[in-house]
Order: sequence, then C-alpha cells, then structure tokens
Amino acid sequence: MSVKISGVIITFNEEKNIERCIHSMEDVVDEVLVVDSFSTDKTREICQNLGVKFIEHPFAGHIEQKNVAVQKAEHDIILSLDADEALTEAARTEILKIKSQWEYDAYYVNRLTNYCGKWIRHCGWYPDRKIRLFDRKIASWGGENPHDRVIVKEDARIGFIKADMLHYSFPTIHDHAKTANHFSEIAAREAIKKGKHVSIIIHVLLNPWFTFIKKYFFQLGFMDGYHGFVICILSAHSNFLKYNKIRMLTKYENSNQQDR
Repeated sequence: MSVKISGVIITFNEEKNIERCIHSMEDVVDEVLVVDSFSTDKTREICQNLGVKFIEHPFAGHIEQKNVAVQKAEHDIILSLDADEALTEAARTEILKIKSQWEYDAYYVNRLTNYCGKWIRHCGWYPDRKIRLFDRKIASWGGENPHDRVIVKEDARIGFIKADMLHYSFPTIHDHAKTANHFSEIAAREAIKKGKHVSIIIHVLLNPWFTFIKKYFFQLGFMDGYHGFVICILSAHSNFLKYNKIRMLTKYENSNQQDR
C-alpha cells in the first residue's frame, strides 16, 4: 500500500540547521511542516523561502510541541526530525521504498552523531536507535522532557530503516556544556513533578562516576579519542547537575511551603 508522508520539524532559532534538515526530507515527503516557537533569528525567513508550511506555536515542552506538529500535519504517516538532524541518501532511498509499500506501524532508524566535527560511534551514542517514521493513529510523542521519544501502542508492528540518520549535535564543547546545563534544569523540574527524591551518596556522588565509567569503558567511549573523553565527562557532569538541582529545588519548595 502506497502512503503519503508529512515531514514535521519543531524549531527555535535554528537558522544554522533548518535548511539542511528540510532539504534532506523534501524529496521523500508530501509536505514539510515546521512548527516554530517564535524564533528571533532567520528561521522563519529561511522556511518561507523554501516554501514549507510554517506555523508559530508557544513552546510548552519538547513532547508537547512535537505532538502539536504531528496533530497539525496533513497526513497520518509522519516523518519527524529535529532541526539538527538530516537523512542520508541511503535513508531517503529506504524511506521511498517503505512509502511505496507501507508494511509496519512505525520504523526505527539509527542515528549517527557529529560532535565538534567528529562522527561518534561509541559512548552509547551509536547506533542510538530512534523511531522517526510512524503512523500517528498508532504512535505519539511521550517520555520525559527533555528526552522525548515516540511511544507506540502495545500491539504495534515496528520495522527498521536500514540506513543512518545524521545528527549534527554540538559544533563546540561550549554548546554541549550550555545544553547540558539547560537540559539538566528541565529534567530536574520534571523529576520533582513526579516526586523524585535524591540521595546525596547514590545520586549526587556515585551516579556521575558510574555514568562516566559506563560510557568511557563499557560503551567504549575511549575509542572515540579526545572527543569521546569529553562526551563522557560532560555526560557525568550533566547527571551531577540534574541531581543537585533536584535536591536544591526540593529544599526551596519545602521551605516555601513551610513559610505559608
């Protein structure tokens, strides 16, 4: 059965990435929809020059924004990419085959990440399998902000795209450190909503060390050389920040409740 596909992307100040992302999918989808949270750079201008559908919508969270994009798409079959992602030629070829003979409810694809100019194949970053192509009647975005993922119904049939999707993650270490700090804040607030409690010994002291050891040794981060070492250090640092923020925000909220 041949199907039509909506390509959807959410953006905020993605002028450096959005054109590459759109060009990578435009030959395999029947529409490209960009849902933007009021960018202040040239994202809107670039999208309009490329002739894609462009909608502005307030940002309530990564999961929420991606589900808005899915809901506003014209077709049920969704190809959802982040603005810093792009399909390879091999992935486009595979998706065109799948498009002409739709068989499953959703499809995984391996994501290969470029970090400061180097392709990372270890550290737990590859193959980094993601569902990016799916039927919205069977699947939607879920998980826990900022680490969203596609959730499929229990009886869903899942296939695999036999090619890589590219992820242009961080052009500099500064960008990685900045994002780690930002995402740790979001993750901490999400954890507090769910009543997460933090142990100083287990979470603040031991978890960052365990994260580094796991990624650098067991997930072979050392095979990626200097870049792998930096990734593993910053991954551990991100966990350290998250659990400290959970602890401090919890103390702050408890103090406010006592003052009332």
